[in-house]
Amino acid sequence: MATKKNLDRRTRIKYRVRKKIRGTAEMPRLSVFRSNKAIYAQLIDDYAGKTLAAASSISKEVDDKKITKTEAAREVGKVIAEHAKQAGVSNIVFDRNGYLYHGRVKSLAEGAREGGLKF
Repeated sequence: MATKKNLDRRTRIKYRVRKKIRGTAEMPRLSVFRSNKAIYAQLIDDYAGKTLAAASSISKEVDDKKITKTEAAREVGKVIAEHAKQAGVSNIVFDRNGYLYHGRVKSLAEGAREGGLKF
């Protein structure tokens, strides 16, 4: 279980990162949320306050495969890239949401790049 100290630390990092990052309709923010069991990604237009596309490792596209969490994160990256293309987006801003750019977060980013997103 995460302690209050750890959550406060991640929240401070998250806000520090978010001060510099803004998503627009042309270049939305790819926000990542990582839980113990799953990983979620969504493309957000901050100015309109809308989510343009979303994908997660619990969706049917990814969950049917028997793979590790890191491999599932890469698949989520590919799926979110596919949804982004359908929404007409090719350039994004990556928001790691206070997590280290390592492991599942890095794998999701690499999967999104493989899918054709530029950031």
